[in-house]
Amino acid sequence: MRVMAQVGMVMNLDKCIGCHTCSVTCKQAWTNRAGTEYVWFNNVETRPGQGYPRRYDDQETWRGGWRLNRNGKLRLRAGGRLQKLLTLFASPVQPTIDDYYEPWTYDYQTLIDAPLGDDFPVARPKSLLTGEDTKVTWSANWDDNLGGGPELASRDPIVEKLRRESEDAIRFSFEQTFMFYLPRICEHCLNPSCMASCPSGAIYKRSEDGIVLVDQDRCRGWRQCITGCPYKKIYFNHKSGKAEKCTLCYPRIEVGQPTVCSETCVGRLRYLGIFLYDADAVTAAASVPDEHDLYEAQLDLMLDPEDPDVIAAARADGIPDDWLAAARRSPVYALAKKFRVALPLHPEYRTMPMVWYVPPLSPIVDLLAEQGHDAESPGTLFGAIEALRIPVEYLAELFTAGDTDVIETVLRRLAAMRAYMRDVTLGRDPDSSIPAAVGMTEEQVYEMYRLMAIAKYDERYVIPTAHVEQAARLDEMACALDYDEGPGMFDSSPFGEASGTPAPVSVETFHALKQRQTTDTAAGEHTMAGRTNLLNWDGNGAPTGLFPERAGREHGGTPDRDSR
Repeated sequence: MRVMAQVGMVMNLDKCIGCHTCSVTCKQAWTNRAGTEYVWFNNVETRPGQGYPRRYDDQETWRGGWRLNRNGKLRLRAGGRLQKLLTLFASPVQPTIDDYYEPWTYDYQTLIDAPLGDDFPVARPKSLLTGEDTKVTWSANWDDNLGGGPELASRDPIVEKLRRESEDAIRFSFEQTFMFYLPRICEHCLNPSCMASCPSGAIYKRSEDGIVLVDQDRCRGWRQCITGCPYKKIYFNHKSGKAEKCTLCYPRIEVGQPTVCSETCVGRLRYLGIFLYDADAVTAAASVPDEHDLYEAQLDLMLDPEDPDVIAAARADGIPDDWLAAARRSPVYALAKKFRVALPLHPEYRTMPMVWYVPPLSPIVDLLAEQGHDAESPGTLFGAIEALRIPVEYLAELFTAGDTDVIETVLRRLAAMRAYMRDVTLGRDPDSSIPAAVGMTEEQVYEMYRLMAIAKYDERYVIPTAHVEQAARLDEMACALDYDEGPGMFDSSPFGEASGTPAPVSVETFHALKQRQTTDTAAGEHTMAGRTNLLNWDGNGAPTGLFPERAGREHGGTPDRDSR
């Protein structure tokens, strides 16, 4: 057994409202530059829908991920070394810009410079790739909020598969369907097919935290990684000629901060934490013959951080004690392994993904309430799961390789938590038979409720900081965030650009506010080091430089009200 640590994420789809704040902040931090106009490290899809890029789930077309050969060995679906050599200069199985979208802006200058006339000037869409006039026909979020409509749902690869298997039932279900949102980032897999596909060896998985990165110095732009990734979460920078992908905001992770998408999530649906796993067992787990067994095989990889044998093996493999403590508090381990309500995305790709999802339950409750039922009564709620308007088979195709029993078990556990906690909230005697019906104790249900409903910041994000003794390895050949045209090409900081001092703004703000709450001095007087940050100012006094100085006044004094 070789114990390694992996930073993982869980997203609770019940809480996603589709606001796309995560996408916008990720875009602003990492891909707001020439060459990456169409790139979204984080995107939010409406399901049912085609996704981004279009129909990326269809591996019969894109041939991403792994498959088992006749001997039961893992092989890349896109082919081995000979196939890669033959398609090195022109791979035919990659999404084109039409499968993504041609990014555009508008000719706003025309609106500004147009002379006075009888007609209103028009700001025509301009391609960000060619600079020419273009027609907007698709985007990364073209079918937002239209999931389940007859025109779009039929183009979803999962719907097509289900219709072939059960034509009448699926058609009837989708005439009454609802939509849900699916945020997606790179899965930072335990068995990444992108890494195995790269002819240059530029993609690597960090041994310290499992984050998958692209070494920009070694990348030669072959783009085989794009073919190899079944989630299509590696992109080609057409300006630098390099491949890029989500970095899990590793400069932030290293200082104990959550990713930008997690930090800015309006619904607080994301959890970050540590998994401990047996690296020696990954290949065997990804090679199980039956796709329905892949979920359990991946769960078996996750080691119990409370087990003394695991702790001893982890220490022997160089995992620090504070990382072991973080693994014991990890919310992602609790949701995935302890409560078993989080599921991997497309485990049938055999990449062992490390971004997991709690499937949506809320639409069942909404439907029951609309029909006049007691929506959170356990008898009503349990019975409604089997009649869910979106087929359980659809969720199973997303998260369990088609195993509906696992999906039903997860949904029943989520329903049990709602029904049990309703009695607690209303001051009634809790019904112990509700958790017992789903194989849980009352204590486990309450613990799961606390984590999923009212968890505080430090409970949702349990991220141990990097160690000084690991600095040389963490700085390695690395993703090279400061390379020309690359993410973080500005002065380095966990925000991807300069924030004025070596400390991130959020860290600076935290300490300044803490100082203000524990002292009588003005906010930021000592921690701001000559800078002004209005986030730190509470109106009590004024840090130097907050207001313009009146002519003749000595520098450093607090201005009177007139001078403000």
